[in-house]
Formats: sequence, C-alpha cells, structure tokens
Amino acid sequence: MADIHTRISQRVDALEHDLVTFIQELVHVPSLPGEEGKVSRMLAAKLEALGMQVVDQPVNPKKLRGHPAFCDDGFAYDHRRNIIGILHGQHPSNGRSLILNGHTDVVSPGDENLWSDSPWSGNIHQGRIFGRGAADMKSGLAAGIFALDALNRSGIQLNGNLMVQCVAGEETGGCGTLAAIVEGYQADAAIVIEPTRLTICPVQSGALSFRLTVKGKSVHACMKNKGINAIEKFIPLFQAVEAFNTARHHHYQNPLYPDPLNVAPTCINVVNAGDWPSTIPDKLEADGRFGVFPHESVVEAKEQFETMIQQAAEKDPWLKQHPPGIEWREGQFEPGQTTLDAPIIKTIANCHHTIKGKKPGMEGVTYGSDLRLFTNHARIPAVLYGPGDVLDAHTVDESISIAEIVQATKILALTICEWCGGR
Repeated sequence: MADIHTRISQRVDALEHDLVTFIQELVHVPSLPGEEGKVSRMLAAKLEALGMQVVDQPVNPKKLRGHPAFCDDGFAYDHRRNIIGILHGQHPSNGRSLILNGHTDVVSPGDENLWSDSPWSGNIHQGRIFGRGAADMKSGLAAGIFALDALNRSGIQLNGNLMVQCVAGEETGGCGTLAAIVEGYQADAAIVIEPTRLTICPVQSGALSFRLTVKGKSVHACMKNKGINAIEKFIPLFQAVEAFNTARHHHYQNPLYPDPLNVAPTCINVVNAGDWPSTIPDKLEADGRFGVFPHESVVEAKEQFETMIQQAAEKDPWLKQHPPGIEWREGQFEPGQTTLDAPIIKTIANCHHTIKGKKPGMEGVTYGSDLRLFTNHARIPAVLYGPGDVLDAHTVDESISIAEIVQATKILALTICEWCGGR
C-alpha cells in the first residue's frame, strides 16, 4: 500500500490547482433547488473527460410518487437531472463495487448583503474557498471526481465497478438519489461525500418538516379584547415544542453523538401571521423540523409530536375548541444507519489512517441526508465522509479549507483503490 499511497498523494498534489479551479467554477453556478441543470452539465463533461460512461438521468416525479420515501418539495423538475458516471472494472469478480454520491443543489444564500462578497464568488482567502455550496457540498463532490482523476494518472486500473452519482434535490428531500435507486443503480457500498470534517458518520437522525396552523379571530386592533390573536395562542405551543425537544433528549442516549442534548433537534424556524398593523391576526403558520432519533419509528415519533401539540392546545379554552392543524410537508428524512462492523467503514478508516497518520473519529449526524435512502431503501451500506464542517453550511460566508479538500481527495482515491481492488 505504501507505494500506491505515495503515487496517489503525489498525483493529487499535482492536481490541486485544477481541483480548486473546478470547485470555484461549480460555486459560480447558483444551483438552487430546481435549477441544477447547468452545474449538472459541467459535471457530465468532467466525468466524460475521465473516461466514464455518463448517464444523464432526468428526475421524473411520476416515477417516484408511489415510493414511501418520496416527498414533493414543490420545486420544478424541468432542469433536475442526475449525472451518473460509471467506470466498469477490469475484473468485477475480483473487486467490490462502490458509489460516490454527492448533491448538486444548494440552499438559498439569504440576504446577500450580509455576505462579505458575492455568495457565488468562489473567492479564496486564507486557504479557504468561499461561496454557497463550497462546503455543502460541491467541494466533496469534486474531491470524489478528482480522486478518480488521480487514480487514472497513477496508472491504476480498478477491478470492481465505480459509480459517481451527482444528484439533484438532496436539500429538499432526496429526489435525485431516490430516482437513482428506483432505476436500479446498485453497488456493494456507498460513500456520501457530505461535510463531516473527515469524520466517519454511519448514522443519521431523521428530520421531518411540519407546519402548524393556529386559528384566531380577527378584529380591529382598537377592539383588541374582542378578538383572538393567533400569535398569542401560538406562544404556548412554541413553549411546548421547546419543552418536548428537551424532554426527548433527556430520555435518549447514543455514544456516537458528542452532544446528548442535540441528537435529533426539534425547532420552529419560520413564523407568518397577520396582514395589517391595525388588525388582530386570525391565522398563524409556523414551519419547523421535527428530529427523529436513530432506530426510532417515524410513525410512532409523529404520533408523539401530534399528541404533545394536542395536549398543549387542550390547556387553552380557545385552542381546545379550535385545535391547531398539523401538516407534514416537504422534506421527510427518515433516520438511517449502517452497522459499525460494515467493511466499508474499516476500509475508509484504514485509508484515513494511512494518509493522515491517525485514526478517524466516528460520530452520528443530527441532520437528514441521502444516507437513509441507501440504507433503508436500497439495502446498501453507506457512510457520510467528506471535507468541510456542517457548521459552515447554510450560513453567511460559507467556506471550506483547501488543505482538507486535498486530504479528502487522497483518502477517497486510496479508498476506491482498496475497496474496488486496484492494479
């Protein structure tokens, strides 16, 4: 392995400039949900240049609607497509097959005036690439692609098949990876190259999007005491959700989660009410995410949440007569887990140790991801592993360390070689 390790490291180092430039080009493209088409074409061209068979797969919601893991996020599908690169191994019977999976969509940058530069700049400052999607997760996707590039330039031929899946729609429910699974794309293992700080993450919590609707009674604000303010009636429900989140965490333990009070967080993040300063609002809508613990039944967890809301409402005379509505909508991420003795975990750990000189950490993640689609619906052992920190995702001035991207590329290249069998 030492000779292969050295050759791979040298090739990746030589490719660093091209790798960084490619990531910058990807970041330049605002591939928001439903608008992934342009960045998909860029990725297809790169995979073709590496000699892969490239499949351009439209994400067709009609083929997904009957699947239990499908959730319609409301975005258009006209420009949503998966780009799947396939490298057929020289001797598949002597090697194992592997999927490298990464998503092309990014979340909104929010108020661009809060950013130090354009969210789509891809600028480099103090050894970090900045821009929406730099950490989550265009750099990880690029690292996987350039890992193959490094293997090619090292003259290494793989025994087993390698598949690079550049998928759409992960941020809002995972329609891209689900489409690939429905079409039958399979392998012996999968690495989802999410930003994990190069920590192996075989477990993910679930995250279910919900909407609470609270009714009030509108009246002119000068007659406040004759109306029912929906905002006021929402307050005890908000407090109940916060208490519910705390209580659930006090009753759950999992050694893979470093913060026992933040395993599967539940919170309300969007509140809309009222349409005029002088009118008591008669309706409030509150959107949030409900965290589901690993191994927890989604059905039973939903029942617990709905019961909690019902019990909180019954304490108020108005809410008891006008119970709040609960709608499960958009992203519905189940929990998912790969067993800790899965061979792919050992392979990544060994390659990580070879490149970095120390063992990797292992943690569960508190967010939903496409891992659960592989483990729950394709029965493929999958782990999250990649460069970047989730703390830098979905935030202003998102960024990622170039040095960590290069390390990830080396580790992924060595992992491909070891898993698929390289000559």
